[in-house]
Amino acid sequence: MSLFTRCEFVTPAKAGGPLSSQSVSQKRDPRVRGSDEGRRLGVFAALALLCAAPAHAEAPSPEAEIRTVIADMQAAWNRGDFEGYMRGFQNPGVVFVSRGQFQRDWQGTLDHYVRDYGGAPERRGTLHFYDIKVEMLAPDAAQLISRYHLDRPVDPQYGINTRLMRRVGGRWVIALNHVSSADTPDPNDPVAAHRP
Repeated sequence: MSLFTRCEFVTPAKAGGPLSSQSVSQKRDPRVRGSDEGRRLGVFAALALLCAAPAHAEAPSPEAEIRTVIADMQAAWNRGDFEGYMRGFQNPGVVFVSRGQFQRDWQGTLDHYVRDYGGAPERRGTLHFYDIKVEMLAPDAAQLISRYHLDRPVDPQYGINTRLMRRVGGRWVIALNHVSSADTPDPNDPVAAHRP
């Protein structure tokens, strides 16, 4: 399917109709310079440009939208924008599971991130999500599994996130987040592989 609209210019002569008794040249103000032919060509050129414009942009797939949410979260964390990071989660209904227990609600989790990771960039570290797999479960539900690495000088973190993504209010959010942490990096960790 073409992204472009097909346009056909129909002049009165093509349409089989007579030319108007008040043509452009008869209405022309003699004080204005320029030819009627030049004006008509300009109008046709403008119409041609409009017709060459995309008819509609292809909507991204649900998987692409979900991957964008995760990429936006990673970028927000890495610039120290914890509220931006938390926009990826359902508010207030998200369920967090880690360390063998249910964690705080949306606001409590935001408060925890600000308190424990805020301040100096060294405390926050650099977050990397990788090896991301998305499986669509329904038009408004998906499962996402990914590895993560929080790269920082002291106490780096590694692990796997399992997430239930839901489409709520026209956008994808994490409704359930389960974190399984590990003490050592994944052998295929892209960050560890590029260290000196």
